[in-house]
Amino acid sequence: MAKKKAASRAKKKSSDAIAVINRRYYEGRPRNLAGLEKARADDDVARKIYELRTEAQLSQRELAKLVATTASVICRLEDADYEGHSLPMLRRIAKALNKRVEIRFLPLTGKAQPV
Repeated sequence: MAKKKAASRAKKKSSDAIAVINRRYYEGRPRNLAGLEKARADDDVARKIYELRTEAQLSQRELAKLVATTASVICRLEDADYEGHSLPMLRRIAKALNKRVEIRFLPLTGKAQPV
């Protein structure tokens, strides 16, 4: 009997860290999932700014000059924890790098949730 319980518990355990984190913090918790989506979006924007700047072989100071801001602002925009990305600033950066901003709405898994 004890072996059966141990075997069934062993089946439920997972060594996949993502699965464990998902189960522990996000499964059945819509608020936490919304926070995770926001963090992912902020991280995506920060990474994209960094990638575009480094592809253009510009320092933060050089990009800041092109955008008419300071290097500390560029540094902040490239920080994944920064939550203040604005469309006007993204457009200024895009223009300085000879790019354009494109916004897409992609489906999430599951059904629509109230905001």
